[in-house]
Amino acid sequence: MKYIVRWGLMRNTRAENIQEHSLQVAMIAHALALIGNSQFGENHDVGRIVTVALYHDASEIITGDLPTPIKYFRQDILASYKALEAHAERKLTGLLPSELQSAFADVIESERIEPAVSRVIKAADSLSAYLKCVEERRAGNTEFQRAEQYLREKLDGMTDLPAVRYFRDYFVSGFELTLDDLSHD
Repeated sequence: MKYIVRWGLMRNTRAENIQEHSLQVAMIAHALALIGNSQFGENHDVGRIVTVALYHDASEIITGDLPTPIKYFRQDILASYKALEAHAERKLTGLLPSELQSAFADVIESERIEPAVSRVIKAADSLSAYLKCVEERRAGNTEFQRAEQYLREKLDGMTDLPAVRYFRDYFVSGFELTLDDLSHD
């Protein structure tokens, strides 16, 4: 996973691989699940969400990272890519010792992931992408402006997950701070 670079069609001030992206998504998903449970009376299985989030892009070990504009260009391309992802997920779990295959398939294979779990992870994935855009903007890279605007609007539309708004209200501004800002008394 550390060799698969994200944002391949854009100039980056700092490269991001899917291993570090997956960790950030898992951390954000953890926060969203905890916020949903504690602030909005939801009943998320936090451990399941975090574990699935860690593996949410595992299929890209085989498929690579297909840029969003290509993946969503046409419905037939998206359908073909989803079928390829499902094949890659099964291929990965099939490489494991037989006694571990089912347990890993439960967190890697998309068809086994509950819709409520997927919803939180997709929101965390979008937040992670949004934070990458914020980071690039703060570094003076204007190439991510359209992606940032698109993701902001996408996140605005996630009204079924109030934890997303809460996360944005309380945490996103912290990602714009420098180390000096964080450690200043």
